[in-house]
Parts: sequence; C-alpha cells; structure tokens
Amino acid sequence: MKCRTGFIRSSKNIGGEKLIILDDTATSSENHGCAPNDRTIEMLLESGFILLDKAPGPSSHQVAAWARDLLDLDKLGHGGTLDPFATGVLPLLAGKSMRLTGKILTHDKSYIALFKLSEETERDDVESAMKNLTGKVYNVPPEISAVRVQVRTRKISTFKILDYKENLLLTEIHCEAGTYVRTMARDLGLLLGINVELKELRRPKSGRFDLLQSVTMQQLADAIWLWKNTNDQRAILKIVHPVEELLSELPKIVVKDGAAAALSHGAPLLRPGVVSIDEGLNSGDEVVLVTIKGEAVAIANLSQSSKVIPTMTQGEVAKPNCVIMKEDTYPRSWKK
Repeated sequence: MKCRTGFIRSSKNIGGEKLIILDDTATSSENHGCAPNDRTIEMLLESGFILLDKAPGPSSHQVAAWARDLLDLDKLGHGGTLDPFATGVLPLLAGKSMRLTGKILTHDKSYIALFKLSEETERDDVESAMKNLTGKVYNVPPEISAVRVQVRTRKISTFKILDYKENLLLTEIHCEAGTYVRTMARDLGLLLGINVELKELRRPKSGRFDLLQSVTMQQLADAIWLWKNTNDQRAILKIVHPVEELLSELPKIVVKDGAAAALSHGAPLLRPGVVSIDEGLNSGDEVVLVTIKGEAVAIANLSQSSKVIPTMTQGEVAKPNCVIMKEDTYPRSWKK
C-alpha cells in the first residue's frame, strides 16, 4: 500500500528540542514505510484514533460499536469511559492503537459539572466544602458508575464555581484519571449536610485532546459516507489521526530502517540502529522509538541513560514493551 505522497521527513526534525545526534548521515528508504501525515485512510485505520464528542444516551461501549460497524473494522475500542448521561471527549482507538488504551486511561481529565443542591446554601459554605475536596482525596466509585475499580486516592487539582443560582451549581473540575464526579457530588453533600445530585456532566478535555479536535457521531457518519460512496476522503482524513499523536509527549529515539524492521518483530534496540536520542533520559525511562520518517515503531524502556548511549558502539539501548509497527513494514536485514 502506497503513501499519499512521497515526502520523507528529515531525522533532524524528529524528537525533542534537545537532541543528541549519533548519525547525521542516516536516510530512510522511499520504498518502505510512510510518514504519518502521508498515510492513506486505510493505513490510518490500521493504527489510528478518532476524537469523538459523545452525545448523551448511549454508553461508551455502544458508541465504539457503532463507529466500528460504520468503518467496517474488526478492532476499535474506546479510551476512557463516559457514563451514558455524560458528554464530551471520548477517544476511539483503531487497530494497533488499542494497545495504547492503558496509556490513554491515565491522562488527566477536565469536566464541566452541574450539581443540584437539595437546600439553599451560602456560596461561601459551598466554596469551603469544595476546597476540602481538592488535592489528594479518597474517591470511592458510585454503584451506578459504568466502571468497576478498587478504592484509590485521586488528585483533584481544580474544583471551582463557574455559576451558582437557585441551588444549581455549575463547576469546573480538573482531576486525575479515574476520578468519579458522582462521588464528588456525594462527598460535597456530606460536607454540607444536604443532598447534592450530579445533573449534567461534560468532558471538554482528556489529556491534551479537547472538543475543538473532536467530532460528533453524525459528522463521523457523514465523513464515512462521503469516503465510501463518492471516494471523497478529505473529511475522513481530518477525523482519523495517526497513532503518533497519542505518543507526542513521550521522549523519542529515532532509529534506522533496519532497526525498525527488527523492533517490529519484538527485538531490542541495539546501539548501531540509533540515529538520535533526546537528552536527559535515564535508564528505565519510557520512550517512543520512531523512524526517520516519524513513524512510531514501539514504546520501550531505556537500558542505558542518554549520557551513556553515545559512548557505546554495541549493546542494547532499549527494550520494547509495546510494539506498534506492523511486521515487515521495513525489510529484514537478518537471516532466519
């Protein structure tokens, strides 16, 4: 399957702001692989993701199933559950990007929540109670939650009033992944000595992804119809994002084509296969291994620090914990 263009990105543009270049002569074959922004829609659906603005009513599982059927995919799941009544950013992960579900679930979340107080309460008292629910708190999942997990502490970094009228409390919340806003309503009620009910919940942000990048289910369905019935791919190509965007915050090691081939089969990264590495990394740190074109090959843990690696000529640099690239995207340079 060919890319949409023949563009090949320079290795000097891949990685963080402070790079250690170990091989400035390395190049990548035009005949294999494909820069993320040049992938066809078929390529993107093998390991891409969609940011959906979920509507109220269906469960996250139902929404993912509808998208999977519309796209005629075998593998598509959601990254981060929203209860049926809730709306907002819901990542849908296709193909091999589903291997990153655990990483998506750990992203911090933001919410706009509307609570109804059973009794008229002074604003100062409400603000004081909300302040007591910030920082590290126990967050016991409510019985009607869509997820079942053990009791853990969660960090609530922001819990503030946006508006308060006639016992309706509109709030903004920034919190650690896995925080139950229904539980916050219950705890707020306990502190105030009244009943507090969560009436509406919207998630405007999940990690670094927000509603401006998201589409509705209807917009997704329209884009799929245009693609499948008129071969107009412009809309769907804007909706399906390359998997690399999920990994943009991880430090990077750029690798040669031959190393990418071996890594796609689960082999460790060896020193001769390294093109460049971000500075300031320690042994054990998690990194994303990318090709010269910018393709994600694998997530790995460093075997050596970024200070030691440039002094090496041989040996293991990193060990993959999650392989993303399809096997034999690049040709093997070893014998079976």
